[in-house]
Amino acid sequence: FSNKGYHVNPIIINPERKERLNDNLMLFFTGFTRFSADIQSGVASLMSEKHKQLMKMLDLVDEAQCILEDSNKDLDDFGRLLDTTWRLKREVGSKITSGSIDELYERGLKAGALGGKLLGAGGGGFLLFYVQPDKQQSVREEFSDLMEVPFKFENSGTRVIYYTPEAFDKSSSVER
Repeated sequence: FSNKGYHVNPIIINPERKERLNDNLMLFFTGFTRFSADIQSGVASLMSEKHKQLMKMLDLVDEAQCILEDSNKDLDDFGRLLDTTWRLKREVGSKITSGSIDELYERGLKAGALGGKLLGAGGGGFLLFYVQPDKQQSVREEFSDLMEVPFKFENSGTRVIYYTPEAFDKSSSVER
């Protein structure tokens, strides 16, 4: 990011490693929703005060990319890095998370997740966890009160997906 805009660098990850990463990720709908504008307005005012945390988070981007691209690196380190960045992000502003989200996050770690992050507008949305396959059943049981959202990485770009609650089959959501 810069005052001129932003630049995107693709992550080059071999297909087997990408599949392993996908197999280690679990997504749960928290049931909480908030508007992104409310979260961003609170965070924007704190940016200059939180420069140290933001710079640490920026440095971790290169580390994450290295873990993903280098097949000799332990992929589980990516999960641990998610935990590190989540804890840093929480320091940026009080509206980033809530007591309920923090409780869900800690439940995920206790059930076996190595790390995770909140996806959505902050204080709600979805929790993404990095969970080794042998711990996934424990995490599913811990979050039996939440909807697990199965997903796979998409190679062909953005597509419109239509979802209706009437067509959702909870029993198929827990299988991968």
